[in-house]
Amino acid sequence: MLRETVRLEHDQSISALFFVHLLARFNRRKKMRRFLLVLIVILLASLNGHAQGRGGGGGAPPTARAAAPFDMTGYWVSIVSEDWRWRMFPNKGDYAGVPLNAEARKIADSWDPAKDEAAGEQCKAYGAPGLMRIPGRFHITWQDDQTLQIETDAGRQTRVFHFGAAQAAGGDLQGVSKAEWEFVRPGAGFAIAGDRGGSQAGSLKVTTTNLRPGYLRRNGVPYSANAKLTEYYDLVREASGVTYLVLTSTLEDPMYLTQPMITAAHFKKQADASGWNPAPCAVR
Repeated sequence: MLRETVRLEHDQSISALFFVHLLARFNRRKKMRRFLLVLIVILLASLNGHAQGRGGGGGAPPTARAAAPFDMTGYWVSIVSEDWRWRMFPNKGDYAGVPLNAEARKIADSWDPAKDEAAGEQCKAYGAPGLMRIPGRFHITWQDDQTLQIETDAGRQTRVFHFGAAQAAGGDLQGVSKAEWEFVRPGAGFAIAGDRGGSQAGSLKVTTTNLRPGYLRRNGVPYSANAKLTEYYDLVREASGVTYLVLTSTLEDPMYLTQPMITAAHFKKQADASGWNPAPCAVR
């Protein structure tokens, strides 16, 4: 996908991050939304002049860990600056902002949390399509040189991102997530997945399929086993040293959505595990 880069020499504030999400919510054209979101994230990184790559003398790096254009490991906390009411206090029947079809609205309107509890389905809202938007803390580590994982304290879930061939059959709430680095060559104006080309900037792209059906929100808004989740993770570091992770997600679900659903989320990096408090899934 084409990626435009702009080089400026002045500081920026976190308010620019919120502008990313205003675009995601109010721009109605899918391609333009993605283009503008990526453009602004790359711009923010460029403003700080950070060379977050690890160098390289050409040729493919041996592992995904060695190739990483930035380090996203550590502890992160959600910044709930967008869609606050749906993320903090999801109410039954409140599915505004989700392009549901009639069948999906019927399912959402009939949601009964007591039935989910009785059936042992308390975690249906903690699958990959909705998990990163549930407020909480996240611990990101390398499981090995080709596998990145994200643990959440909300719901005690673990997502596993496989670089290269998928290592799992899927069929659970987290599905199968295939990861790749998308690198930006300075001055080239576009990104090439899997090709560093001397670049020191890039994004993590994750594509998740083979999902078990679940909820987009904690109020019974459904997604099906046919859903496909595409995520882009970008790192932004302010001049003050504060580091943010910006996640842009696109969910496609031909069974329940009338069009792709694009959302975004922010996370602030923590110095340590302060506040980390794993808790079980909850439906209320």
